[in-house]
Amino acid sequence: MTEPPAKPARRRDAARSREQLLQAARELFTERGYDRTTTREIGERAGVDPTLIARYFGGKTQLYIAALNAEFGSTPPADLLDEERLRGLLERVARRGPGPAFRVAATPYEDPAVQDAARTQLHDRLVAPLREHFTRDGLSDPQLRAELTVAAFVGVALGRSSGAFPALAAADPDALLALVQGLLAPQVG
Repeated sequence: MTEPPAKPARRRDAARSREQLLQAARELFTERGYDRTTTREIGERAGVDPTLIARYFGGKTQLYIAALNAEFGSTPPADLLDEERLRGLLERVARRGPGPAFRVAATPYEDPAVQDAARTQLHDRLVAPLREHFTRDGLSDPQLRAELTVAAFVGVALGRSSGAFPALAAADPDALLALVQGLLAPQVG
């Protein structure tokens, strides 16, 4: 009796698997935020082994950052002094919670690759646009001003989502926006 011919090994399409993981991550991070999304859920939605996240992206944090980059592209975003950008970030953090780029401002990651990826995201998407704004306006120490402004904003966002500040957490979004705009407005000097 002869055995049936063996099925050919199914080749994994790495590019397709990577894209499926990225798409599933974008959907889940949008629906649930960073903290409430697991790598297992991402893998299940993508229809691939969740261990591929580490292979293709390095880990959940790097996948989150890749998903942000895929969502927003390489076009530099408006700076935090832009009302729509500020409103959008406040709403996103209220809905999804703070992501790795906000967290790195308060607590360093143990993994140097994760630390570097989150820090780069923070600087590229928040600090750099403000530094350019302050430079155009001729303000002194534009890098320091930008970092200080981002640190203040991230502090508000983290404080609002942590539950440590009940009035901040319960604040009307429009009232909060006006107060944060006043807080972040550059001081001339």
